[in-house]
Amino acid sequence: MDIKTARSTVGWTQKSAAHYNRLQTAPTSPRVCTFWLEGRCKRNPCRFLHEASLPRNVYHRAAKLSMPEDGLGKGPESSVVNSANSSSRKGGDSSIEKNPQTAQEKVCRYWISGNCVKGDACPFLHSWFQGVDLAMLAKLEGHKKGVSGIALPSGSAKLYSGSKDGTVRIWDCHTGQCVQVINLRGEVGCFTCEGPWLFVGMPNTVKAWNIENGASYDISGLVRQVHTMEVGNNMLFAGAEDGTILVWKGGSEADPFQMAAPLRGHTRGVVSLTVGRDRLYSGSIDRTIRVWDLHTLECVQELVGHTDVVMSLLCWDQYLISCSLDQTVKVWGATEGGSLEVVYTHHEDHGILALSGMSDAGGKPVLLCACSDNTVRLYDLPSFTERGKIFSRREIRTLQTAPGGLFFTGDATGMLTVWNWLDLPKSQQEQLPHLMESC
Repeated sequence: MDIKTARSTVGWTQKSAAHYNRLQTAPTSPRVCTFWLEGRCKRNPCRFLHEASLPRNVYHRAAKLSMPEDGLGKGPESSVVNSANSSSRKGGDSSIEKNPQTAQEKVCRYWISGNCVKGDACPFLHSWFQGVDLAMLAKLEGHKKGVSGIALPSGSAKLYSGSKDGTVRIWDCHTGQCVQVINLRGEVGCFTCEGPWLFVGMPNTVKAWNIENGASYDISGLVRQVHTMEVGNNMLFAGAEDGTILVWKGGSEADPFQMAAPLRGHTRGVVSLTVGRDRLYSGSIDRTIRVWDLHTLECVQELVGHTDVVMSLLCWDQYLISCSLDQTVKVWGATEGGSLEVVYTHHEDHGILALSGMSDAGGKPVLLCACSDNTVRLYDLPSFTERGKIFSRREIRTLQTAPGGLFFTGDATGMLTVWNWLDLPKSQQEQLPHLMESC
């Protein structure tokens, strides 16, 4: 990408001495010219500041500092640095503005829009991520509205994405090209896959496709929009806008999806589901989490602690992790009696939209935390030490992990981005011999 430079004054017509002297005077306003920042100021002189008029060190870069202690949610003192293979500049102002509460690296908003004129001298990040051991493999463009689901079926060389624009796009993992667009004529609310089956949640229906034999089914139910789906214990669960959780059990080859009695208890829409340890966990707009026995399909506990929508749920080790628009991530652990209670609360400065978990190239567990400030924070577990950050033009609401250190993010503009952990061990490389090799 070409870097725009400040407009040159060479070749301008000769001015009078009085006019020339006036050009040498300081600008009449202490503000920086916004048109100059965008590379299109046509005034000479301009009453606002241009680069030559700026005082030294007018901008400062702030490094994200974290100084937790040992234990859950605590870790060794560390600071996050830019990835060596990022597209950020190699030089620039190295001064640090220390604010223990709000210090953070910021991406240049002019660079995002493609018109930063400062180039290497810009004090802000010219990169879509900040951190180490992380690489962006590809940006897949095509969706016209927000990405609402991503699926990479096991053993498949095709990546599937669904969007609020009413389409499903199928991407070739070797080339990164979109090979098919399916118009569903309805907003895609969520995605999930299990074995050869791909499930798409839409208003009043769930579409099921078998990617091996091409079989397709419409599993209907008058529930309005389906927000989330999960598979567990040979059953498909779908969280709906009316607060119910629809259940389908595996049936015969002729009728593979047999509807069971829905799970009721939430008073508002169910927006998050996860399965672990013979339990189904559901998060709702009603601010609660319900725990369901996978064998009896009965609610065994209601978890109260969040003060806003429970956006995402994740089972990790023996813990349940939840996030909410109330700007917290809560870790729930089992008591001696078997019930769950909060054992740690992590606070963010913004609402949290989605969670996902995976291991890095070294096998260390990492939590991906998408926030409403258009970032994804990466935390080591169990210390919650921040190790990196991903930036986006709009909020990222969809996170999906895959074998071999791959993971995917989908944002509200429709952009689908492919990421990978660097320096994969040989054992992990063998799991993914060619996937995204040319992206």
